[in-house]
Amino acid sequence: MITKVEEVSQQPIIGAFPKDEKIFLEGPQSRFKELSFLIKVMFEFIKGLRVLHFVGPCVTVFGSARFKEDHPSYKLAREMGARLAKIGFTVITGGGPGIMEAANRGAKDVGGKSVGCNILLPQEQYPNMYLDKWVNIRYFFVRKVLLSKYSYAFVVMPGGFGTLDEFFEALTLIQTNFIKRFPVVLMDKTFHKHLYEHFDHMVAEGTIKKEDLKLLLYTGSVDDAIAHIEKNAIEKFNLRIKQPWKPFAWLGEKEDVYVEY
Repeated sequence: MITKVEEVSQQPIIGAFPKDEKIFLEGPQSRFKELSFLIKVMFEFIKGLRVLHFVGPCVTVFGSARFKEDHPSYKLAREMGARLAKIGFTVITGGGPGIMEAANRGAKDVGGKSVGCNILLPQEQYPNMYLDKWVNIRYFFVRKVLLSKYSYAFVVMPGGFGTLDEFFEALTLIQTNFIKRFPVVLMDKTFHKHLYEHFDHMVAEGTIKKEDLKLLLYTGSVDDAIAHIEKNAIEKFNLRIKQPWKPFAWLGEKEDVYVEY
């Protein structure tokens, strides 16, 4: 069990935004530039895998970076993080402020594990102070893979475009059987009311099947969310406490020590 929370600077990380990604998306580049970009992506994946290899089974919590401590959604996410930690999961988030901070903070409130996968942005995003481990990632698509790889469930709190992007990617991967049918919880009926109504519209128009709505739980109750995750993650996948992966010293791996990149 990780017990020490590392001190985190509450200053935005600037000057590290991946301009080469913008260039890459503009179209064909020289062979050297294309290869250089691929190598950088490979090392981003290696960096993330090394940091997150020993965190244990996780639940990913998605949500806005913009809510403050006194916001009802912050309080709800903090409760959710605590409850997830109590049933044995490591809480993993995007590592930033707002909902992400609240979920990580809730896990630490009850002595649970809390990790983050932080994106480098020119504004707004910085690692919160309730993380046992975190990794700074340059590319959104690498970050989304890492947030999915170690998770047995996904909790979607109120958020913006980024939250919806992560939510729909998780649903798409499950719907198309690229990942197993892990539980997805759409949390807060008031905030997501119109979104869920749009799902009904999509069913009516035939762009999704009515059965697809069973891929997610739409609720405002933490109790219902936890019960759903227990049934469809812990029981379904027969999760049990077991001996963790053993770190290899010759690879520079350490199980419970923060690794900075």
